Amino acid sequence: MEFKVVITPGINNLEFDYSNGIKYFTLVAEEVKLELIKGLYVKAWGYNESVPGPTIIVDPGDNVCIRVINKLPQRTSVHWHGLEVPNNMDGVPPIEDSPYIEPNEYFDYKFKINNPPGTYMYHSHVDVMVQDNAGLLGGIIVNDPKDNKRKHYKDYLILLQEWAVDKLPWADINPGVYDLTFKMPEFNFFTMNGKCYPETKPIPVEYGDTVRVRFGNIQMHHHPIHLHGHQFKVVGADGFPIRRKTQIYKNTILVASGETWDIEFIAKNPGIWPMHCHMPHHVTNNGAPGVGGMFTTVNYV
Repeated sequence: MEFKVVITPGINNLEFDYSNGIKYFTLVAEEVKLELIKGLYVKAWGYNESVPGPTIIVDPGDNVCIRVINKLPQRTSVHWHGLEVPNNMDGVPPIEDSPYIEPNEYFDYKFKINNPPGTYMYHSHVDVMVQDNAGLLGGIIVNDPKDNKRKHYKDYLILLQEWAVDKLPWADINPGVYDLTFKMPEFNFFTMNGKCYPETKPIPVEYGDTVRVRFGNIQMHHHPIHLHGHQFKVVGADGFPIRRKTQIYKNTILVASGETWDIEFIAKNPGIWPMHCHMPHHVTNNGAPGVGGMFTTVNYV
């Protein structure tokens, strides 16, 4: 069955090869020059030249092999956050019998998708204070066959990150290429899918659409995400669907570190509507005046 595609605005979905009943994916962990806002770059780490990494989309029951190639200057691993995988495929060395991936080496993670349809994540589980905060994370979507039958339905993924840009005075957003700091970091840039506003990609909708937005956060801060002009129902938590009878309506959802949340709303109030973190300094770019950071818009088209 062909599924409707979940869109991660600004981020590609990871392609795969299919052979003998197995989907083969490849992730390359590498240094990435990431442009947070126009002209301001950081020396980040990502996958396949992307921060966040490309979104992995799978179907229930899939058998997958994900080759992770390490082009970083230090060893790494990948943890499949929320997925029920064999212990030696979970990516947390040396606690588990799951290997470090040394520089210029690779490892093939092999497992079956046993989880229900929903939103999950992947990220490094080696020296996480450095590697996760340098950008080594991405999203995983387990498709829901029922979604393919829905009409006027749009589905988006937004991954939340924060960045501690070193040696940049408060409110300074001058163009340049900057190092990140990981020692008692003070985060001063906040992104949705790797971009600060006004570089974030808007969420396009049409009147009458049912719109699902999936949020994922694997970083240090919690983020209360608020949508203007609409009420939404909370339909998924950490990958698992919430029963219809227990779904609640809100307009702000707290996305804590390590969590994913899925929300749905009906697009019935035309306009350009902000959707943003409600922590005041998280919607600035290094404290500079004006709107920035973890902020995007829902745009009726």
